Amino acid sequence: MTLIVDRPATGEPRPYRFPRVVRRAVAGGEVVAAHLPGHNLAAATLLIDAGAGREPLGREGLGGVLAKALEEGTARRDSTAYALALEGLGTELSVGSDWDAFQAGVQVPVRRLLAAVELMAEAVRTPRFDPADINRVRDDEVTALRMYWANPGPRADAAFRADLFGADRRQGRPLDGDPESVAAIGVDDVSAFHGEWLTRTGTLLVAGDLDRIDLDALGAAAFAGAVGGAPPADPPLDLPPGGQRRIIVVDRPGSVQSTLRIGHTAPHRAHPDYVPMTLVGTVLGGAFTSRLNHLLREVRGYTYGIRADFGLSRRFGRFVVASNVQTAVTAPALVDAIGEITRTQGEGVTEAELAVARSWRAGQLSVELQSPRAIVGALGTLVLYGLPDDYHATLRTRLLAATEAEVSTAAATYLRPESLTLVVEGDAATIRDEIVATGLGEVVDAAR
Repeated sequence: MTLIVDRPATGEPRPYRFPRVVRRAVAGGEVVAAHLPGHNLAAATLLIDAGAGREPLGREGLGGVLAKALEEGTARRDSTAYALALEGLGTELSVGSDWDAFQAGVQVPVRRLLAAVELMAEAVRTPRFDPADINRVRDDEVTALRMYWANPGPRADAAFRADLFGADRRQGRPLDGDPESVAAIGVDDVSAFHGEWLTRTGTLLVAGDLDRIDLDALGAAAFAGAVGGAPPADPPLDLPPGGQRRIIVVDRPGSVQSTLRIGHTAPHRAHPDYVPMTLVGTVLGGAFTSRLNHLLREVRGYTYGIRADFGLSRRFGRFVVASNVQTAVTAPALVDAIGEITRTQGEGVTEAELAVARSWRAGQLSVELQSPRAIVGALGTLVLYGLPDDYHATLRTRLLAATEAEVSTAAATYLRPESLTLVVEGDAATIRDEIVATGLGEVVDAAR
């Protein structure tokens, strides 16, 4: 028997509505909350201006060691008792940091949110910090990083970042550090960083049914014992536009593939052209149907996939193309990639391409901002980058309203093919001469 049915037609998209945002000063800090009527699940995150940008040079990865050390118990409970307390609430402590902030969060049923925030604050404000625990956590991180750095990619990323931002700046070194920088972290480093930054009030982000949540009680729990407010916000980095194009070869003898990183510096996250820049990145390399993926994967068959985007933080940004290609086609892949960047910068985008990019980016918002934890992350974007409370409520409209002229102007303004940094990690003995022969730019060998 054969069953034939018609494929269901797509319906009209439902309106996208970001929850109402509430701000409240509590106990010397600020609570920023989103109202999710009727939700039985709630999330809360303590956001502190203590991201990787605050780490001292030579101690890159300090925030990661500190984050894991917080899970080793508190002044009140050892690690077992603390883990059991979390488990009793049906939650876990999510701790981590990025370039801009240190975050600790929980997600639980609404009725248990206050108890969970109290436990979260206990770990952040009064960690046990047993020297043996810190040393063990650090050594585990070093082992994990050594394994990670044995793979293709990390060395290329490090060379790329150092060339863009300068190895003498924290932003010019890997976000999570490297095996050497993490191995240099001592107990005093962890204690000092905690005492300087994690004892500050910060901002408590909350998403849930605010009719059943006492924001004042949550703020009092999160900020109890905190001293000092947020430090003055540092201005965006003063980054030169870049000089002539150059290629850095990172030798990986015997490699059967080449890892590519191509890009340049870009504006910071709060830049008013964020929307058209995002759409430029989507058309060029941010989706499966993008120009780069179509040419290098579908037409040439050089790679399984290639991506491009604008990655923007509070003080800096970067445009980057990333891919792995077969060793034998390293040089032509570079030529094609730069050709597509140059074409996009010079010719702009087409309405057909932009229609796909607009629809996809706008549709992502409805998909990504579903859970209380995701809403909390969106609130963090408002706080970190000084964006208005209606930012997310209007973002979908602004994405859909972006015109071909606006996005093409952004491509002409923020793509700089003439000053790209190209990093190639691969078998230098096989690929170097062919890369030189392309004439794409000066070729130099990465420092070992």
